[in-house]
Order: sequence, then C-alpha cells, then structure tokens
Amino acid sequence: MKPIKKRIVTDESMQPLAVIIDYQDWQAIEKILENYQQQQDTDSDLAAYAGVIQLTVDPLEYQQQIRDEWS
Repeated sequence: MKPIKKRIVTDESMQPLAVIIDYQDWQAIEKILENYQQQQDTDSDLAAYAGVIQLTVDPLEYQQQIRDEWS
C-alpha cells in the first residue's frame, strides 16, 4: 500500500482532534473498505451453514482407519 500523506489537527494543548488526507487517498481507502465489507458479508453468509453437516463416523476413528490402510 502506498503511504498516505496526512495532516493532524490538534487543539491548544496539542491533543489530536482530526486528520486531513487528500481526497484521492480517501477514495482509495473507501474502495478498500467496501471490498473488505463485501468479503465480511460473504463470510457471514457461510456462517449460516455452520453445523449443517451431520457426520456418520467419528472423525478421529475415520482418521485412524485411513492411517491403518497406509501401513
């Protein structure tokens, strides 16, 4: 990511109040945030399927069976 030029606005006691950035930088940040939000929305859609699969065999027993076939 390219560096973002920023100016920090402070009050009389030098406490930060705000940050000023170039508009082009802000547009790039918005695009990144939109892509991130879309990815989060997709991930949350997958959460609806959590716990749907019903296993017929205990996973550890299955793993042991498969490993026994190798030897």
